[in-house]
Amino acid sequence: MHLSTILSLALAAAPLAVSARGTLGFALGARRPDGQCKTVADYEADFDALKSEAGSTIVRTYSVVDVNVPAYVCQVAAAILPAAQSKNFKVILGLWADAQASYDSEKAALQSVLTSQYAPYVYALTVGSESLYRGVSAQELLPRVRDAKTTFGELVPRIGTVDSWNKFQDGTADPILTSGVPTFLMVNAFGYWQHQNINNATATYLDDLQQAIGHIQSVAGLNTIEIWNGETGWPGDGGSDYGDAHASTVNEEKFFKTGVCAALAWGVNVFYFEAFDETWKPKSTGDTGQQGDETHWGAFTDNRTPKFSLTC
Repeated sequence: MHLSTILSLALAAAPLAVSARGTLGFALGARRPDGQCKTVADYEADFDALKSEAGSTIVRTYSVVDVNVPAYVCQVAAAILPAAQSKNFKVILGLWADAQASYDSEKAALQSVLTSQYAPYVYALTVGSESLYRGVSAQELLPRVRDAKTTFGELVPRIGTVDSWNKFQDGTADPILTSGVPTFLMVNAFGYWQHQNINNATATYLDDLQQAIGHIQSVAGLNTIEIWNGETGWPGDGGSDYGDAHASTVNEEKFFKTGVCAALAWGVNVFYFEAFDETWKPKSTGDTGQQGDETHWGAFTDNRTPKFSLTC
């Protein structure tokens, strides 16, 4: 696919988007550069930077409790919600739900934190993050989404899940879509993870979004579920290449300006992955067995300096 197809994609996607410009949000990590947990003050500083440089007032998280560094277990919701109240930000709170035990633990932690005081600052809850992509079945995930809706639905009206675009497009998520349970879904789509050269990345990203959202609406019906782009982005200098997708800050800016800005212009709400570089992260191993660097995906450095202009 080439960039010349973007106009046709925009026309195809037009019924999927609202008429107003989309909202830009950011995926937000739970840790400082040294791996320790962010405090309320850290989140407040994050919010100040995002609002000042990008005009953004909404973020998403991945878990209620972050256990990625066993020495520093982060109570994410307990720290981020007071900061959201202080700075008048909205948060989409994620509950990790790949296994029943992890969901149960996340649910209990959120029940101890989410009160009517903080509910106005929670835009939505997402149960699972690419759980289907990692092999959890829709039949396994659906009861957890339903339980979250039963438990938290009076405080948070938007509840659903988030997954890779292809798990919506190929029918994997259909049991969830046809259940009548979710009121909110997020679709992740990356030209980078499709091995695309930066010059074709925007067209691939927009086409993947269109296919996923189109399938959701064909199965669940129009205007029954609120749909956001849950993740998209590009690694900057210091990141790893992935096929023809080359990591550089120049390419990151180009993708933001062409891909993210195009989606926003259509009225699609977009979460950029991610807000700040996470230099605490260790090397990771991808599906191919190749080691990669996931510490340089931020639109900002880890000291909250923007890498480029975050306006469209």
